[in-house]
Amino acid sequence: MRATTSLAGALLLVSLQLTTAGGAAADDNPSIPPGSGTAYTPPKIDGNNPGLKMRDGATLAEPRVLDIVSIVETEGGEERREETSSNLKFALQAEVLFGKDSAELTPQANGRIAAIVAEIKKHNAKKVRVFGFTDNLGTYQHGLVLSKNRADAVHSVLSQQLADAGITYEVRGYSEDYPIADNTTEEGRKKNRRVEVSFPTGGSS
Repeated sequence: MRATTSLAGALLLVSLQLTTAGGAAADDNPSIPPGSGTAYTPPKIDGNNPGLKMRDGATLAEPRVLDIVSIVETEGGEERREETSSNLKFALQAEVLFGKDSAELTPQANGRIAAIVAEIKKHNAKKVRVFGFTDNLGTYQHGLVLSKNRADAVHSVLSQQLADAGITYEVRGYSEDYPIADNTTEEGRKKNRRVEVSFPTGGSS
């Protein structure tokens, strides 16, 4: 069931698409096909309600445009692509790049990283961030070392394949900080064990 909510003063659109390896939608039988929902009727607002009036001397803030964030994630969550009008970020689960508790890239990792290399070239990015993360199992210090070593491993491949691109890299390990899922479940911990590669799009820095 999809719900659309109208908020006064701001519009934030987040699209979340789940895809399988073949690119098909994860839900083959949605209850309501996209775009065919009934029209939303906005609630009636009493303009004379004192709770909606500004106090004397108050002014409205300058209007600003909010980024539209597009998130595409594979069905199992192994890969996640997050894109705004100015930035592109890829998150790869550690299991698709490394062995357990290891920072050595598997042979299968090269294809995943090569796809990111192609996107960096496409957008002519000049600054690339490579950040490693772990779940909350084990000590924080061990997570710092492991997450940094994994980020270093991905950075090494990127720098080799983009040697002539004039790119500046920022490489960090954050241990269990900044989780994107619930660390109390194994499914969530798998998503948190990840390496993120992000960069401004359009050749900006």
